[in-house]
Parts: sequence; structure tokens; C-alpha cells
Amino acid sequence: MPTTVSAVNHNKAAALASIRALIAGTQKHTPNGSLTFGNATHAASSLVQMFQHLLDAMAAHDAAQTNARDQILALRDVVTQVRPVLRAYRRFLVVTYGDATQTLADYGLKPLKAPASRTTEQKAAAAAKARATRKARGTASKKQKASIHGTVTTTGTTPAAPQVPTKPTS
Repeated sequence: MPTTVSAVNHNKAAALASIRALIAGTQKHTPNGSLTFGNATHAASSLVQMFQHLLDAMAAHDAAQTNARDQILALRDVVTQVRPVLRAYRRFLVVTYGDATQTLADYGLKPLKAPASRTTEQKAAAAAKARATRKARGTASKKQKASIHGTVTTTGTTPAAPQVPTKPTS
């Protein structure tokens, strides 16, 4: 199956080579002639120009993609450098101007919202949920974790005796 322009999607190098070969063959075998195909007559020179235009467009597309990749990498570098400063500056402005809504609006910022006050029922429900989550995950307190130790088995002559965790005294 001959390589066509649609092969550009599959293999750019093969498509470029195929088009270059078409140009070379046309210039070699029909430099001044005309060809009739597809219900139209084409001069060999116009075919060569058309194919060369395609090669130029493909090369420009390739260069644009490379340039776009370079620009994206440059943008990422700048964003990486500027983002921490930008965040800190915004925080500084919000803290400095506090509730001065108009001044913050001039910077395109809004004042911090006060946290919504919770009812005692909401606080109790949150505490119960936290306890249930901790129990479900099997997490332990700092003191309980400190009393748990792993055992190391050696490949030498005498294996190490396993340590049994003891309950800490409070």
C-alpha cells in the first residue's frame, strides 16, 4: 500500500519521505509534461509546486509544535517561580487590609470570610464522627504507638526474641 498524505498522522517521517520521492520522480520522469488523472489535467511543474507547498506546510507545523512545547516549558518555569510569591503577596494584602472591601477589590481580592459558627449538636456530631473514623481506621494515640515495636529476625545462629508490647502506664 503506498504512503499517502493521510499517513502524516501515523508516521511523519515516512510521509515526508514519500512526498519528497514523488517530487523527485516527477521532476526526473516528467519535467515538462502534463498528466491526466482524477478527471483533471495537471502540469508536472504545478504538481511539484503543490507537493512542495505541502512539505513547507508540514515543516512549519512541525516547527510550530516544537516552538509550542518550548513555550509551554518556559511558562511552567515562570509559573513555578512566581506562584509562591503571588500567593504570599495575596495573603499579605488580605491580612494587611483586613475588611477594607474596596481596597481589596482594587487588587481583585475579597476579604476572608469568618468561619460559620457551629451549634453544639454539630460539634458533637463531628466529634462522634472523628471517634468512629479513628476506630474504623485502627489508629492509635501517640503513647499507644510509642509502645508498639517491630521484631527483627536475624539470619545468624540465634534468632532475636520477639518483644511483646506492654501497656503504658498513665
